[in-house]
Amino acid sequence: MIELLQSGAYLVNGTEIIADAADATAAVQAKTGKTISKEEAAKNTIAYGILQSHNTSGNMDKLKIRFDKLTSHDITFVGIIQTARASGLQKFPMPYVLTNCHNSLCAVGGTINEDDHMFGLSCAKKYGGVYVPPHQAVIHQFAREMLAGGGKMILGSDSHTRYGALGTMAMGEGGPELVKQLLNQTYDINMPGVVGVFLKGAPVKGVGPQDVALAIIGAVFKNGYVKNKVMEFVGPGVASLSADFRIGIDVMTTETTCLSSIWKTDDQIKEFYEIHGRKEEYAELNPGEVAYYDGMIVIDLDKVRPMIAMPFHPSNTYTIEELNANLMDILDETEKRALVSLDGAVDFNLKNKVVNGKFMVDQGIIAGCAGGGFENICAAADILKGQYIGADGFTLSVYPASMPVYMELIKNGCAATIMETGAIMKTAFCGPCFGAGDTPANNAFSIRHSTRNFPNREGSKLQNGQISSVALMDARSIAATAANKGVLTPATDFDGEMGKYKYHFDANIYANRVFDSKGVADPDTEIQFGPNIKDWPAMGALPENLVLRVVSEIHDPVTTTDELIPSGETSSYRSNPLGLAEFTLSRKDPNYVGLAKDIQKAEKARMAGEHPCQAHPDVKPVMQTVKTVFADANHENTGFGSTIFAVKPGDGSAREQAASCQKVLGGWANIANEYATKRYRSNLINWGMLPFLIKDGQLPFKNLDYLFVPGIKKAVEEKTEVIKAYRVDVAGEKLEEFELRLGELTDEERQIILKGCLINYNRV
Repeated sequence: MIELLQSGAYLVNGTEIIADAADATAAVQAKTGKTISKEEAAKNTIAYGILQSHNTSGNMDKLKIRFDKLTSHDITFVGIIQTARASGLQKFPMPYVLTNCHNSLCAVGGTINEDDHMFGLSCAKKYGGVYVPPHQAVIHQFAREMLAGGGKMILGSDSHTRYGALGTMAMGEGGPELVKQLLNQTYDINMPGVVGVFLKGAPVKGVGPQDVALAIIGAVFKNGYVKNKVMEFVGPGVASLSADFRIGIDVMTTETTCLSSIWKTDDQIKEFYEIHGRKEEYAELNPGEVAYYDGMIVIDLDKVRPMIAMPFHPSNTYTIEELNANLMDILDETEKRALVSLDGAVDFNLKNKVVNGKFMVDQGIIAGCAGGGFENICAAADILKGQYIGADGFTLSVYPASMPVYMELIKNGCAATIMETGAIMKTAFCGPCFGAGDTPANNAFSIRHSTRNFPNREGSKLQNGQISSVALMDARSIAATAANKGVLTPATDFDGEMGKYKYHFDANIYANRVFDSKGVADPDTEIQFGPNIKDWPAMGALPENLVLRVVSEIHDPVTTTDELIPSGETSSYRSNPLGLAEFTLSRKDPNYVGLAKDIQKAEKARMAGEHPCQAHPDVKPVMQTVKTVFADANHENTGFGSTIFAVKPGDGSAREQAASCQKVLGGWANIANEYATKRYRSNLINWGMLPFLIKDGQLPFKNLDYLFVPGIKKAVEEKTEVIKAYRVDVAGEKLEEFELRLGELTDEERQIILKGCLINYNRV
């Protein structure tokens, strides 16, 4: 089904793979009659050409990217604009779309959510942006329909910013990276590796885009095959996939931890742009005659079968046939794996879902940027036609990704077909993907065509004894399961007909409702605030030395951003930095907030010109021990704050708040064996936090220990590779030395850390 080449590879004429080996150059020459170096062939990827056209540095090893367009949603745009305003923002320098698809439900939390929406509308008017009201479209569907363009680049403050199937290289990053673009700065990265994804064959009936995506994620996530690289989809199999099918695979590339994605384009993508009234945005994209890739994933599409990603990660994949054939063994394995993710906090049981040898599902959801596409829902309607989901506990909800998609489903009858089964049709909303919509019952098992199934999402509150399980599946198999009254069923078991439905895009829906400034700013517009919209608190510059208290120690193999700052109902506080910070690590380490605020007292006192030991009793003995070796260290040149240790933090969402919440609680650093994603590490840096690395297996401290990092300011300034740090043994009145590293930092990133955060770096 999927093969990963263990070396780089040449792609010749878009159809033939030659693995990188001693005789590879000769083999390429024999095929083409040309001699080409690996370095020259690497420039013939689609990705290289797009990055080169957007790079402003003049150096393709060290990129400084300016994007064509930006997009955010309503739990990110308030913080982004507030940060940019604090740095002198006068006008959006490029098209910036503010969608409202996460906090769409203005039913709880007082006026909080709608206040954020009105803030967004007034800012779109003042600074010259686009405002998409709630329920009109999820962020990525609007971008596909109205923003994407061949050869363009889009930056979004949502991790699933992926429009590669349409020929657009898109990246999801934390808000500070969008702030930089708004302030005419650049996105700075080393030239990423490019991994080819070679498709051949065609999917069999019943297999959908989520099945292909989950098969890829299962093959590449754990080994980091595409981590921080660009995935480039090529090969003859691309032509067998519709635009919608490609989009459905593409959006899930985020879960591989790749940096971005891009696909070759053809007449099907050209037709997509024509349907949406934007034919001028199409560009034919293909790799050169000979292109070199840093790796190659070979996929036989005709061998892919309906997949399921079991709790609690999109990489925990099996075919549904495999799961049903080995049910108790796989459920037992999943329960054991969950013990790590859930810390044994709840009694987690999946085997009780087996009734008469069949796995029974409690809920089905087809939604959002992954599942809510036109073809997915049409296929689900065909499978459900004439069936009924029953009057028992099983429920099915369907969320079209945009109002134009919903309109077409009404016109072609698919919406009526779905509703007749007892399922519910709902408006465009991202809630089911992050735990703010259709939250299952305790111990319920939900199958979802959405993007993630991490722990601590979907309403789970372990400290309250609440847990629900989400598995990822394709809309087709969800429909087959629904038609079978909740018995887990692959769509390949469906023997009926699945039609081909023509899509007609109604542009009037947006023309009549979306505010588009056409890039014209109105500086006289007053920004509309609400009582929950707060400014960022003041943050100090990096001091000469640091005393850090370890306030959380996490040994899970991977720590997600959902565990660092929970989603769901906490999303309403994303516009209130201090309010949101109260939820930091609340579902993973409930003691974190209190411990972080406790040591922060010392730094607040220091910043106010007072002696830290008056605010915190531990400071005096810690500093006395420090002074036995570092006599010049004192409260005037030494800062106090917190740090956490996690093995591999930052998988998942791009949300900057996973870092900023630690910062506003006095966090100065993270210490990790590695960072799960580039975007989380960037979020730490942009909030002035040190992204320390420590070698795997070496942990010379434990939770609640104090650490002393002397000369940290000088080390950042002078690009010191190895940084000496010390565990402070107060009882023994001694310092125990160990080593930390910061990894590669750009000059701008070093300045941001030295200033204390991106706001300070840009402040006018």
